Amino acid sequence: MTAISRGALFAILLLAMAVLAIASLSAGKMWVPWSAWFAAVDDPRWTIVFELRLPRTVLAIAVGMALGASGAALQGYTRNPLADPGILGVSSMAAFGAVMTLYLGMSVTFPWLLPVGAMLGAFIGVGTLLLLSGSASSLLTFVLAGMVLNTLSTAGVALALNLAPTPWAVNEIVNWLMGSLADRSVEEVRMALPFIAVGCAILFTMPRALDALTLGEAGARSLGISMERTRLWLALGVCLAAGASVAVTGVIGFVGLVTPHLLRPLVGSRPGALLLPSALAGAVIVLAADIIVRLMPSAAELKLGVAMAAIGGPFFLMLLINLRRKAA
Repeated sequence: MTAISRGALFAILLLAMAVLAIASLSAGKMWVPWSAWFAAVDDPRWTIVFELRLPRTVLAIAVGMALGASGAALQGYTRNPLADPGILGVSSMAAFGAVMTLYLGMSVTFPWLLPVGAMLGAFIGVGTLLLLSGSASSLLTFVLAGMVLNTLSTAGVALALNLAPTPWAVNEIVNWLMGSLADRSVEEVRMALPFIAVGCAILFTMPRALDALTLGEAGARSLGISMERTRLWLALGVCLAAGASVAVTGVIGFVGLVTPHLLRPLVGSRPGALLLPSALAGAVIVLAADIIVRLMPSAAELKLGVAMAAIGGPFFLMLLINLRRKAA
């Protein structure tokens, strides 16, 4: 595959996102035709489209953009093709922070504490990883660091489940952890969208720094890039974008890993050029996956996080095999 013009790529991704967004408003166990979009307010199909599927579609776009941009930024900063909020434990730490608010019951009284807990967990995860992102870090170091974060956060979540005061709390935490966009309302959109928007906006300011880092930290400093400021902005952008996404959908993995790898042959080798295309492509991937899980012929809807894991797991394995062949 060869690189294509930036304008053509944006046009393709925006068209795909628009088509899938329209399909998302119609698709489901009950297919809603376009005519129902302009029906009377008391028409039940109008309620399905604008009160159930519209918030779900908006969240799919926002979460996909957040995870795609976060994955591209982490891969560009660390020069590591395996960097991803899910694999490196950032999403797991965000989930642990959110689960603690659910376990302690704080999110019931103060709903705003759920995204705060998720973003705090994500910030701790990103900060830990960035401490290992100097010139001495390696692929193995990052994978091991991600495994440690995943192990610690998983142990914390398991402890919360084991000590949960009621079966209802256990069921709520388990369902939330599997990751889904089902039954999300305007309230979740209002809660997550501002944080995701700010986080993505911060990440979109980093192309110059990410491009300079291809020369190494010493080369980037010689070009006037402040590594301390870059590290801080990266941590803040990822924790806001990924943390807010996890807070409203649970853990949806592999989007940040898969998206940059799919686009890199089309965009070229500049990490900064991947940020915005990865955000748009992440939205396309999440929208498509969410439509597929809704149309699957099953009594209960398959969780989106489970579906993405089924897709991303084999992709991750192939990526590892390719990296091993290149290293041989």
